[in-house]
Amino acid sequence: MTQQHEHEQEHEHHPGHPDHAGEPGHALHANHHLAVRLAGVTVGYDHRAALEGVSLEIPAGSLVAIFGPNGGGKTTLLKVIAGLLQPWAGVVEVLGAAPGREARRIAYVTQAELVDWSFPVSVWDVAMMGRYPRLGPGRRPGRADTEAVQIALERVGMADRRRDQIGALSGGQRRRAFLARAIAAAPDLYLLDEPVTGVDITTQEDLMALLGSETKLGRTAIATTHDLAAAAEHFGTVVALNRRVIAVGASSLVLDPDVLSTTYGGHLLVLGNRAVVLDDAHHHDAPSGGEEHYHEDRR
Repeated sequence: MTQQHEHEQEHEHHPGHPDHAGEPGHALHANHHLAVRLAGVTVGYDHRAALEGVSLEIPAGSLVAIFGPNGGGKTTLLKVIAGLLQPWAGVVEVLGAAPGREARRIAYVTQAELVDWSFPVSVWDVAMMGRYPRLGPGRRPGRADTEAVQIALERVGMADRRRDQIGALSGGQRRRAFLARAIAAAPDLYLLDEPVTGVDITTQEDLMALLGSETKLGRTAIATTHDLAAAAEHFGTVVALNRRVIAVGASSLVLDPDVLSTTYGGHLLVLGNRAVVLDDAHHHDAPSGGEEHYHEDRR
């Protein structure tokens, strides 16, 4: 991750530590051992910054959780990496190139609530969408595409629901279907916005096991989350984010009261040796920087 990552076994990156991943505005040399590199990135909406001076390095093969409060820039960070939002300042490098240059190697799974579930498509159709970037204009799916989709649906446990309309599924089943779409794309980089929010424990465990298996193959997965317990249990590295990078390091950072206090501000309660985040993930106020957050009911 940042240069502190090289020493995270001895020293975790705590609030107040400078981030030396790169000098703002300086060109970055391609580093194929890194999946993502940001240096001094500032970006926002309608002249309001959502991220300020963010520098971050994510090695290939990492399983990374981004956590922080509503409006803290988590979704914005994914959009910048995906090439959907251009930074106002700083440099971004994704898979050794400028953002968007390697779009076919990236699978971006948005928050489930941003999808029109009334659209009449089947689970199979959704998964096949992951193959479209490889097909090109006017080309029809071939045998390799069909096999890739079938394997993806089997891996997420949705092969027997492949003919079902996507809107008829439960929240957990929808997440599985969209992860199948991502897997079918055979990406090198997964970007997932709240992939385990609002799903049952079994689905959460299954999805995280799949992402873990993908990173063991050298692929990279970056996910935003409000679930600190899931971040601590399932992710190898976490990034505390609130408009800027607060801390980067091992998953134990989500249990660090100093990191949580700096990340969430006053929304923190310390009970003995435990820190409890009081940030209400379901409170839909107007977050800063134009960023919105949504949740679905658990089914």
